[in-house]
Amino acid sequence: MVHALTVDVEEYFHVSLFAKHAPIASWETFPRRAADCVRRLLALFEKKGARATFFVVGWVAERERALLREIVSAGHEVASHSYSHKELFVLDRESFRADLRRAQHALEDATGVAVAGFRAPSWSIGPRTAWALDVLAEEGYRWDSSVFPVRHDRYGWPGRPREPHILSLPAGKLIEVPPATARVFGANIPVAGGGYLRHFPFGLLKAGIASLDREGIPAVVYLHPWEIDPGQPRLDVPWLTRVRHYRNLDKVEDRLSRLLDAFRFTSISDVLAAHPPRDLMVEPNTSSSAEQGAA
Repeated sequence: MVHALTVDVEEYFHVSLFAKHAPIASWETFPRRAADCVRRLLALFEKKGARATFFVVGWVAERERALLREIVSAGHEVASHSYSHKELFVLDRESFRADLRRAQHALEDATGVAVAGFRAPSWSIGPRTAWALDVLAEEGYRWDSSVFPVRHDRYGWPGRPREPHILSLPAGKLIEVPPATARVFGANIPVAGGGYLRHFPFGLLKAGIASLDREGIPAVVYLHPWEIDPGQPRLDVPWLTRVRHYRNLDKVEDRLSRLLDAFRFTSISDVLAAHPPRDLMVEPNTSSSAEQGAA
């Protein structure tokens, strides 16, 4: 089975946990490092014969236009990761729409290729922000990869399907492509990469993806450019945030290489073409009162 490899292209100072320590007004004062890391990933993917979907923050796209053209020229897919990397909990329907349109313009202007997919910063589409799925459908997006069907202190939508599926929304159909989870003792365990690639034993992630392979479910794996950058500037943040962000950065590139050796990976759109999603008659309540105010 072929699985989906994804990269969330954001700078280290865009991380949601750093929002109070690196506000948007200060971003231009930080040295940019994402482009060099992405180029290292492009070289690794080429070596391993893997293709990927790159979810690019619009702020980055405006400043790294050549990088986006390199991504597309190498045969990879570009999708949206918002413009300003704000979690949807602090937005309402119309501010999200404006951010989404600004990002789409930046991406399409840089690449000349239409954007079909979206991923919310920090997996921030959940029960409180389900209205965002309606906005994506209204704006013509074909698929979304934002709903993490797990319990977590900062995100997650427990009970949602673990496999790619079709959402029935007032504005039309939208395919949801959740990140990889394995079923262990009746619970969903995240095996999707990112922080889990850094903090979990490598064997657990490999076994989890292998279990998805046996189930016939394509795994969606992700990482960020800053996760292969142990030399990035350290921000003065609380100890738990330091552990979450900086632990095992020096191990990610090797672990990623081993995953690419163990499984076949391509872009999300190619995975959807190879494994058409089932219509599970999923109809999220996107008209929740949660849309009326920001968290």
